[in-house]
Amino acid sequence: MKKISIVVPVYNASRFLKETIRSVQAQTYSDWELLLVDDCSKDNSRQVIEEEAKSDLRIRLIALTKNGGAANARNEGIKQAKGRYLAFIDADDLWKPDKLEKELRFMEEKEAAFVFTGYEFADEQGNGMGKIVNVPETITYKQALGNTTIFTSTVLIDWDKLDKSLTMMPDVKSEDTATWWQILRSGVTGYGLNENLVLYRRSENTLSSNKVEAVKRIWYLYRKVEKLNLFLSIWYFLQYAMRAVLRRI
Repeated sequence: MKKISIVVPVYNASRFLKETIRSVQAQTYSDWELLLVDDCSKDNSRQVIEEEAKSDLRIRLIALTKNGGAANARNEGIKQAKGRYLAFIDADDLWKPDKLEKELRFMEEKEAAFVFTGYEFADEQGNGMGKIVNVPETITYKQALGNTTIFTSTVLIDWDKLDKSLTMMPDVKSEDTATWWQILRSGVTGYGLNENLVLYRRSENTLSSNKVEAVKRIWYLYRKVEKLNLFLSIWYFLQYAMRAVLRRI
């Protein structure tokens, strides 16, 4: 089997963490390592990870000494990853048991370097709400600028086919979206497995629940990170806004 390194940034996530870990342990594909990067949590997240690591040697705590945010935490996990493949799951999300198995098979069939899947919105208890986000068969850089359908907890990357430096996340808000654009800008095509394999837990306290902030973040990416001119920024923003609304109705 080929090892998958799964990177999880953790900050004050103790109430969800065990359930997320269990969803990884329940995977039908078992050759993985789970790198839980504690970003100086103020709750007992670190203790939860330490206890879980005692009973499963595939689980590893990376304890940061200074809080640096999600991008920094993910990058620390990436640096210490030992697998051929890279996956992400946020500390409050859940995977369906066959997520890794199906996605890896799909990746091999497509001979792809970068794949992602569909997902379903879930409530704070982790129950699916019936709103499933479908994904396109393929996505290019220009298509992705107007379609932020790639969700972090669905991504799988083959480092044998992709320069590892492209997966290092920039220190900006919406660093995950910026990273997918970074990968696709290099000429890579993303492949979408249009199957619901992930539960995206949405909390009122999460950054993504603040729509005004989301708009500011995407506009910043267009203008400051991708350095698009005003016309292109407006053009892609309108596409983004339309699709974002459709995903939530």
